[in-house]
Amino acid sequence: MKAILLAGAIALASVDLNAWAAVQTQSLQFDSGKQSAAVNGSLKGDQTIDYSLQAKVGQTMSVTFKPSNPRAYFNILPPGSTGDAIFIGSTSGNEWIGTLPTDGEYKVRTYLMRSAARRNETAKFTLTVGVTGAPSHSGALGTAPASDAKVKGTPFHATGTVPCSLGNAPPGSLQCDFGVIRGAAGNAEVHLTPPGTNKRVLIFIGSKVTADRSGKVKVTKSQDLWLVDVNAYEHYRIPEAVVNGG
Repeated sequence: MKAILLAGAIALASVDLNAWAAVQTQSLQFDSGKQSAAVNGSLKGDQTIDYSLQAKVGQTMSVTFKPSNPRAYFNILPPGSTGDAIFIGSTSGNEWIGTLPTDGEYKVRTYLMRSAARRNETAKFTLTVGVTGAPSHSGALGTAPASDAKVKGTPFHATGTVPCSLGNAPPGSLQCDFGVIRGAAGNAEVHLTPPGTNKRVLIFIGSKVTADRSGKVKVTKSQDLWLVDVNAYEHYRIPEAVVNGG
């Protein structure tokens, strides 16, 4: 998963729009209570279809594309893009998962490669798009120092792993992937991925720690280590350096 996320967080890459004529756009809607949607479609020649949806910074988007023609692909266009993509299927494959860098309308662009389009080839496909996780709370955090640069292609100031455990397992028996969005001193939003369960977001505002999804939080601090328990089941060990940098 981590490798896939890193691949999804690549810098914006240029896309040659001359390969397509007019681009059709269709809105992608999730049914009530659902976090994903699947559509069946088709392409012919230079036809290009964008599937658009709204999402927020810090959420995770996943895309799976299954075409009948191996020369059909998809790209991911971020909000405001006129062609630049954060994922290019023709070089990276037919699956993508990544953390979203900003709020707005994302587009999943489906198309045939230029050589196939010139031959007026066709492709039927199934496209599955999911959006999960809580959006960023960074507006309440204040502004991080300009010197605290973000990890390229992500909304996070740092990424890595922290000790964690679930249930009655020994403290620190697992390692949870994290990404942190920092604000003013002492304020941060830590996105955690416990193995085998839903993502968790911890929000640090000064000495107060809260959790997304109405998690009941118990916090103690031992020197430079935050000991955070959520719902008496999830147990995280967050170093002070994650919250404040350094």
